[in-house]
Amino acid sequence: MERSAREPLLRKTSSSYQTFPEGTVRRLDKEYLRSLHNQRLYLAVFAAVLGNFSFGFALVYPSPVIPALEAHPSPALRLDQRTAPWFGSVFTLGAAAGGLSTMLLNDCLGRKLSIMFSALPSALGYALMAGAQGVWMLLLGRVLTGYAGGVTSASIPVYISEISHPGVRGMLGACPQIMAVLGSLGLYALGKYLGLVLDWRWLAVAGEVPVLAMIILLCFMPNSPRFLLSQGKEEEALRSLCWLRGRDTDYAQEYEQIKDSVRKQSRRVSCAEIKDPFIYKPILIAGVMRFLQQLSGVTCILVYLQSIFNKTSVILKPEYDAALVGLVRLFSVAIAAVSMDKAGRKILLFVSAGVMLVSNLTIGIYIHFMPASHNSTIANQTLVSSANLPAEPTNYITLIPLLATMFFIMGYALGWGPITWLLMSEILPLKARGVASGLCVIVSWLTAFTLTQFFLPVVNAFGLEVPFLFFAVISAGNILFTGCCVPETKGRSLEQIEAFFRTGRRSFMR
Repeated sequence: MERSAREPLLRKTSSSYQTFPEGTVRRLDKEYLRSLHNQRLYLAVFAAVLGNFSFGFALVYPSPVIPALEAHPSPALRLDQRTAPWFGSVFTLGAAAGGLSTMLLNDCLGRKLSIMFSALPSALGYALMAGAQGVWMLLLGRVLTGYAGGVTSASIPVYISEISHPGVRGMLGACPQIMAVLGSLGLYALGKYLGLVLDWRWLAVAGEVPVLAMIILLCFMPNSPRFLLSQGKEEEALRSLCWLRGRDTDYAQEYEQIKDSVRKQSRRVSCAEIKDPFIYKPILIAGVMRFLQQLSGVTCILVYLQSIFNKTSVILKPEYDAALVGLVRLFSVAIAAVSMDKAGRKILLFVSAGVMLVSNLTIGIYIHFMPASHNSTIANQTLVSSANLPAEPTNYITLIPLLATMFFIMGYALGWGPITWLLMSEILPLKARGVASGLCVIVSWLTAFTLTQFFLPVVNAFGLEVPFLFFAVISAGNILFTGCCVPETKGRSLEQIEAFFRTGRRSFMR
């Protein structure tokens, strides 16, 4: 498209990317959204978040598989107290490596190609686990699927934030979490069905399907306009934005706004610039949020969910409990997706941390006063004879860990799950976004690796209540951090958010 053909479009007045009084911005933004009928944006988001479906599937893969492998007849594949924690935790070590490599991939290949690149280690990892002849193949498969998860964790939120409009960025930013939850639910459902009629290896085969669908769909999707502009590809960036917004929208003025922002940040961040509050403050906020998110214990709980329910011996079978928790998680993320563009990010983070705090305290106190040995006795009585049950009161009490876990997952999915990823992609400065998002993923998954690696040894040494009480303390810290450090980004363009960190003036966030 020639410049002369673009000039009439570039003279249009943008509604959502200028600083007006708040009421005017809301009115004009609604008018802009009414004109946003192009469904291609949502197709691009769907294609990208299929990587999160695969990530969620791979993350909880050990939950139904560890019990099966602990009872495997072949010594070469049987997991013991030494190898089981590694099978659960080595995924996060691979994810940290994926985040490290994404610091380079995001800026060299671009967001879209980085997501597509993740399909290679993911497909290879699932193939190794499906055909495993020894524990080393299972561990290597977990590392590779974890590596792919680390790449998608750092690339997909950035890709979505850069192609989204501010009015729907919160909803679309929650899509990665929704798809990750659907992936986990798919794993639980297939684990229940395939565990009965086929072999656990078929779970790994099923994991190949979303990977293949993702790479096929992404072949037809555009790259991020901001990334293309940073590479000097102006015509391609304009075509990409036109494809994402539709020709009947005011995309040209948005293009000029993005172009101006990219022009100001044309150079990559240098070591000297890291001392600039505009650079280090948003990186520090995003990194600490990722650190606190993992310290709240979510990865440990998801990876060892069935093992935790085995120890607490609730009424239902552990696989049914896991499915219930997955459904609650899906429902909660859906609520967050609808709410965060209306209620705001910070209020949901407060509610989320408060619910996690109460839930972790409840589980910790329950386990402390209801020892595992007593729970096991109840469970055995349930299996052997219903006549000897003390009954209703004890049965109701054994529902406490299930309900508390469901509320914990609900709280996490309302805020500290989806919003942490969204804020990371919103507040990081463009010139450091590729590197900084990779750094945040490294922090996240190294923390998750440490927790998942030591979770079972700590439980065996000190009891199951200790990690849950620790998670409760962290949740209280999450509340304090949200109140003191996290900015509200609801309805703000990425350029407005950058202006806020650059100047420190809150007027840019109004």
